[in-house]
Amino acid sequence: MPTKGVSLKKPNWLKTRPPAGDRYRHIKANLRSHGLHTVCEEARCPNLHECWGGGTATIMLLGGVCTRGCRFCAVTSGHPRGWLDPLEPWKVARVLEEWNLDYVVLTSVARDDLPDGGAAHFARTVHVIKQRIPRMLVEVLIPDFQGDREALREVVEARPDVIGHNVETVERLTPKVRDRRAHYEQSLQVLKAVKELDPTRYTKSSLMLGLGETEGEVLQTMKDLRAVGVDFLTLGQYLQPTKKHLPVERYLPPEEFERYRRMGEELGFLYVAAGPLVRSSYRAGEFFLRSLIRGRAQARERERKGGREAHGQEHKS
Repeated sequence: MPTKGVSLKKPNWLKTRPPAGDRYRHIKANLRSHGLHTVCEEARCPNLHECWGGGTATIMLLGGVCTRGCRFCAVTSGHPRGWLDPLEPWKVARVLEEWNLDYVVLTSVARDDLPDGGAAHFARTVHVIKQRIPRMLVEVLIPDFQGDREALREVVEARPDVIGHNVETVERLTPKVRDRRAHYEQSLQVLKAVKELDPTRYTKSSLMLGLGETEGEVLQTMKDLRAVGVDFLTLGQYLQPTKKHLPVERYLPPEEFERYRRMGEELGFLYVAAGPLVRSSYRAGEFFLRSLIRGRAQARERERKGGREAHGQEHKS
């Protein structure tokens, strides 16, 4: 545990390059021209150079001001007072068309000031993207909507390909790490409800490590997530964004993340990304999820065609 007021020195495996280059400048200018936000910048993601250099970014809906104040997060906290850009779904789709992507992650700030927490806005954005870019796979990383099942239903019925919601940390540390309105059990119930509303939707969650959790607590959290049917899991190192935020208790070496990855796979997750710089929206993981989702969709289509052909043969005979 670090001495109060003294920051731990970052190990070599956490060194990253600052964002730069033509692709980075193009994406940044493109986003600014449409008045859009990304969690990449707002949350000071260490992978910004890698992702933007490869032409991907996680779009942050509902503005840049969050109604909650989690102690790990660099996104601005405040009261948006109901402000919403009604044209944002179309702006997002236009940007994605220009980038020529086939996989996008949409996330948002928490908007407890809105009656539905922004669920209808999420759903509208998914609908617009799917209409304008049918080939695109859409992953959403949603807030908890204060446990409102009907708000969650609206997002699920928009049929994004992956629905993520992060527990962020282990149960014991949740009151210390997250805003008081964010509860460990509520997050599990959100993920469980997605599967109840549509068992065909893939679900995803994420854990930050290095906040004082024990290996036993991490394992229990994995088990809790599997118990509610979560398919994909990411685990990454917590990095203190500013001195006002929670300090890092420990930097986990890459081999420890590798051990957690194997543990997760043994528990039955379809995919586990674990590493010091892994984040819930992780570009390397997107390649795997894209191939998995498309592969399973093609397999289901083959089964349907096979069933129709078999039915036709029976009818002829």
